[in-house]
Amino acid sequence: MKYTLIIFDLDGRLADSFPWFIRIVNTVADKYRFRRIEPEHVETLRGMPARGILEFLEVPRWKLPFIARHMRALKTKHLPDISLFPGVDRMLRELHTAGATIALVSSDHEANVRQSLGPENAALVSHYACGAALFGKAAKFKRVLRMSGIAPVQTLAIGDETRDAEAARAASIAFGAVTWGYASPEALQAMAPQEIFGAVDEIVPAVIGKTAAAAAYRA
Repeated sequence: MKYTLIIFDLDGRLADSFPWFIRIVNTVADKYRFRRIEPEHVETLRGMPARGILEFLEVPRWKLPFIARHMRALKTKHLPDISLFPGVDRMLRELHTAGATIALVSSDHEANVRQSLGPENAALVSHYACGAALFGKAAKFKRVLRMSGIAPVQTLAIGDETRDAEAARAASIAFGAVTWGYASPEALQAMAPQEIFGAVDEIVPAVIGKTAAAAAYRA
């Protein structure tokens, strides 16, 4: 097995929350007085790093905790509107069956994360580190490493934003970029990820090897 510990985030990696985010973000912008996101801005923002997005939206750093708390509260009300990407259930099950340790790091509440995953998927996750600040993922990654006892060299963090890559580098772990989330594929490729995934079903072969993945599929 190439990686023993696999760390996911929820939004944009496992859960298709981007359409929901686009629907509600301008109500949040009006409340906290930052720049609204117009349709023509979306692709430009997907190509920017997190700090560039904050600058574009004219969001001062001191407002971030208040905005994050409000976003979490909104998401709690709308969890039924956010589905997992097709194939996520099977992918998590196959990783677990192969012996990989699965962890989840998120800025959201653990209760929201578990509800989004559903009880069967949530039970496959060995370690949760939730409530991460916008630029606080590296600390959460390091916490998961301590909890699991697994070495950084055996760990892969799978994310969809450039800040995920930055956090993985700060924690000395590999980064796997998914191209179906928030950041554009070009922005993620510029971060030189160790792995890049164009579809959910590409994750298991990369982690456990193609031969083992084929055997798991037949089973």
